Order: sequence, then structure tokens, then C-alpha cells
Amino acid sequence: MAYNELIKNFEKVRTYMREFYVYGFKSRTEYDAKSARSYDDERRRLESWLGDYMRFTQTAEGKNVFLSVDSRVTRKNPFYKAWKAKSFTDGDIALHFAIFDILYTPEIKKTLTELIEEIDERLSLGMTFDESTLRKKLKEYAGEGIIQIEKEGRKVLYSRSPDTDISALDDVIDFFSEVAPCGVIGSFLQDKRPEHDELFSFKHHYLTQAMDSDVMAELFEAIHEHRYITIDNLEKRSGKVRAICLVPLKIFISAQNGRQNLIAFHEKTNRLNSYRLDHIYNVRIENETCEKFDDLREALCKAECYMWGVNGKWNIKHAEHVEFEIKIEDDEQFIVRRLEREKRCGRIEKIDGNHYRYIADVFDTTEMLPWIRTFISRITKMNFSNRTAENKFKSDIREMYRMYGIDGGDDHDIQ
Repeated sequence: MAYNELIKNFEKVRTYMREFYVYGFKSRTEYDAKSARSYDDERRRLESWLGDYMRFTQTAEGKNVFLSVDSRVTRKNPFYKAWKAKSFTDGDIALHFAIFDILYTPEIKKTLTELIEEIDERLSLGMTFDESTLRKKLKEYAGEGIIQIEKEGRKVLYSRSPDTDISALDDVIDFFSEVAPCGVIGSFLQDKRPEHDELFSFKHHYLTQAMDSDVMAELFEAIHEHRYITIDNLEKRSGKVRAICLVPLKIFISAQNGRQNLIAFHEKTNRLNSYRLDHIYNVRIENETCEKFDDLREALCKAECYMWGVNGKWNIKHAEHVEFEIKIEDDEQFIVRRLEREKRCGRIEKIDGNHYRYIADVFDTTEMLPWIRTFISRITKMNFSNRTAENKFKSDIREMYRMYGIDGGDDHDIQ
């Protein structure tokens, strides 16, 4: 039988999904964050949603439970199922269907009193609702855009919002639901349509972003309204959760690994910092708006010219200079095109028909090293103002020579 217990607090589910999928491979005895009973309850809950993706391994320490998803054959993000589990009381469900049983077309308009009377006539289970409860529910639905409120003289009339025809947008919705931030919205729209052939499959499909959809939605709202936020942030080094007040400015999503980061201004330290969304909990949008929001966003836009990743500073005087030269063969212009396509910032200079120079000023050279290594067999010369980063790069090359038995490496040395 399916595990039918519904949820009230998604943060609890988010934590367990991350433990099973992102970190994973923990046995029941190894998972010590909660009791064994809680572990079993949450495992059964996840299995009811993601049973087709559950896997088990038997080790000396016990049975490990984990999730395994092959993005080559999985065209719909399975983690969206968690967002479609809600907690409702019997009264919630009865009131919801009673409202839309009465307001079944947009042309029907009723006052609050008329709705109360007709709901009482329809419900024969001894269940009644007062005007305050109904008014709050209608206001909630109006905020969601599914109920319209209008005045006719002194009367306040409620009606159902017209349906939007999305039948011509199947491909757009399918693509949006899998690649866009908060794509779970597209998944809900997909549920309203008949089944159809999926056009898209993805080589790199960052499925676990779905778990942070609520956090991202709250951040987008705060950014749109220029408001301060208070978040509970998990600090990587200490492992402690600390409350921080911030001005959210922008969300960066890596096309390389799918990681999502909030770029925000910390007033107390007067610094621009990045915060991983999967380390953010319990976003509280404050009533106070930030008067200097536009100035901060403008400063961030200027700083982006010097940001390779998510490490940034306000003062461009702190930027580090990076140069390296590559050699290509006559038929390898595709290397230059890749260099141009992936460079993010900086510029490329042609030295001659076979040599090109990349030049940039960035806040953090070490963020670039994994990318620079992809040109490792073509780099002939380099010059970093951050000598520590340059020496680290060259020492890694020498270590590679040693591992592959290339003694000395004189013919391969980078100047």
C-alpha cells in the first residue's frame, strides 16, 4: 500500500531528500541526525514518491538506501512529486470543492453571503463555515489568481478566473519545467494536459534543484520587491546554522554543475557574499525595503565583469591579472571558438596564425584553474599576478609528469 501521510513542513522532507540523494549511501545506523523511527518514516514517504528510483546496497555496516536517476532516460524531474504532496484538513478539501462547485464558470458571480448559503445547502455532513473563514480562503485564492474579486456598487462579488488555453504551449512548458528556475510551476501545468510525447531529453540534467524551489521563489519575491531578508544559513566550516540579515541581489546558476548561489549584500560587514541555496533554510522576507537596492545592483553589475564564479568584491583594485597563451594547429580553429565561447570575461588576442593569448582581470584566479586545465596540452606560457595560484597550477603539471613517467618534462614545460 502507498504511504499516504501528507506533509506540513517541506523543510523536513528537503533535508531527508538531500541525505538520500545528494549525500546518500548512509545506512539506518549511520544516520544519526534523527531517530531510527524518523528515518524509517521518511524513507517510506520518499519511497511512495520515488519508488522507481530507490536503490539498495548491502554492506558490512548494513543496508544503504539511496536514489539513482539516469538523466538519459528520465525526461521529467521526479523530485517535483514532493511538491505535489500537501497537508489538508477535511474542512479545507470540502470548502475548496464547494466553492468551485458553485463558481463553476467565470460568468457566475456571488456575494459572500450568497456563497455561505449555497455552501451550507450543499454540505450535508454537519460541516459549517463562517464568513471569516470563507473570506480568508477567497482572499487566498484571489492572491493565487484563481478567484476574481470585483465591486458592483456596495456589493463585493466573487467569481472564478477564466481558464488560460495552454494547449499550444506544450513544448514551451516541457522545456521550462526541466531547465528554468522554479520549473516545478511548469510541472504543475503539465499535469493539466493529456499525456503526449516528450520532445526533450538532457545530457546534463540538474534534478536536485527542485528541492530548493521554495527558497528560490522566496528570494525572487524579495529581490523583486527590494526587501531585506533573514535566512538561516548552514556554515560550511563550522557546520552550524546561523541567522543572517541580507539584501538579496541576484541568483547565479552554474551551467557547469547546476549549483545555485545567492549573491547578497551583508550590511554589517559591508561585503558582497555568495550563499549556496542548498545551505539556506527558512527565508523570512522583512517588511523593510532597501533604499539603496538599485545602487547595489548597479555595483554588482560592474563587479560581474571581474567575476569568474561567485566570489566577488566591490573594489576592482583587488582584481588579479591572468594571462596564458595557447598553441593550435592549422585545422584547430574550433579551439579558439571554444575559448571565445567559454571565456565569460576578459578578451582574446591573436598573436599569429597558431598562437592566441587570453587576458583577464578577475577577483579569484583559483576559480579559473579547472577551466584553464582543459587547455593543458596547448598552453605554452602563463602569467598570473596571484603567484600562489600559478605555482599551484605548475606544481600540478609537474606531479602529472611524475605520475605518467615523463621525467623532467623539459619539452612540455609551461613558461
